[in-house]
Amino acid sequence: MRAGVAGGILGTVAVAGASASANAAEPVTQTLELPTLTADLAAQVAESAEATQQAAATYELQAERDAAAAAAAKQAKADLAEAKQKAEAKKKAEAEAERKAAAERAARSAERTELTSASASASTEASAPAGGSVATVIGFLKAQLGDAYVMGASGPNAWDCSSLVQAAFREAGVDLPRVSQDQSMMGTDVSLSSLAVGDILYWGGKGSAYHVGVYIGNGQYLDAANPSKGVVIQDLSGYPASGAVRVL
Repeated sequence: MRAGVAGGILGTVAVAGASASANAAEPVTQTLELPTLTADLAAQVAESAEATQQAAATYELQAERDAAAAAAAKQAKADLAEAKQKAEAKKKAEAEAERKAAAERAARSAERTELTSASASASTEASAPAGGSVATVIGFLKAQLGDAYVMGASGPNAWDCSSLVQAAFREAGVDLPRVSQDQSMMGTDVSLSSLAVGDILYWGGKGSAYHVGVYIGNGQYLDAANPSKGVVIQDLSGYPASGAVRVL
């Protein structure tokens, strides 16, 4: 009986040992808890996010400024190039205008020299033969009304101021010089308050007159005025003469 009891106890112990060994072989599972964010840590995270956002905004603003500066520089370069082109074009236009003006001055000077040379051989004193008629002078002048004014022309359908006066007095038998400067030196000086029909009017200085016409009475004179008017009758009140001479 004792042997039976002992065997039962030993069996129980063996079973308990095996059970303990089996329990020891099972894995142990442990749960870890993450630390809770503190207020300071949350503030640091927020500050870091705000700093990142500010940096991004700064970079974006700088990029916009750089782009604007590049665009402005490009536009300034284009404006400078355009200004240079305009300045060059203006300079060329001014040079061309000056060249044309110089050519015109040279042509006028040559024409005046030619007229003066032609008149040098003419008499410096008018001869008024018997029978010379003021009416003949005025009749000739009025027959030319409407003709054109052309500097250097001497008829029959175009005149300048002095060629018209010369041709009119030639009809009356009076030989006058060709140019206005010399015509103002002919005959007898007459006061503008004592004018008579047929008196030669001049504008400018005596001996250096730049224009001539003939008094036809009633405060009027007839002349080859200019390219826009041609041969016309005008009022002395609108363009008073500088002086007058009488050759008939």
